[in-house]
Order: sequence, then structure tokens, then C-alpha cells
Amino acid sequence: MAFVLMSWFPGAYQTKLGQFLGRICQPYLGFFERFIPPFGGISFSPIVALIALQFIKYGFDVVLVLLLNLFTMFF
Repeated sequence: MAFVLMSWFPGAYQTKLGQFLGRICQPYLGFFERFIPPFGGISFSPIVALIALQFIKYGFDVVLVLLLNLFTMFF
């Protein structure tokens, strides 16, 4: 989220924090930017990327709960 908000400030990506976040976030965001073009100069790919990340987190949570239930059932 911080990386996306940095786009509002000129030169923010050239700071040490901006370069660090860019190395971490850009590969993930770049995947979505290939499929979702900007509309009217505004990129919606970060929103889609965050939603996808929430779905992935929810999926991991469900799997973890199922595994914990199986583990407690046997012990």
C-alpha cells in the first residue's frame, strides 16, 4: 500500500525507501500491470493485486484451519 501511495509524491520512488519497496513490490504488481491497462491515466492493477492478495490469504487461512482441525481430531 505504501508503494502505491508513493506514486502521489514526485521523486518518492528515488528515495532509499522507494527503491527498497520497488524491489519487493514491482514483480508482484508487474504481473497485474501486464493484463490490466491503465484507464484514463489511472492504473487499477494495484487494487486488483490487493484483492488477489486477500483471496490468497483467505485460502491459506482456510487450509490452516482445516489442518488444525484434522490435527486436533487425531490427538
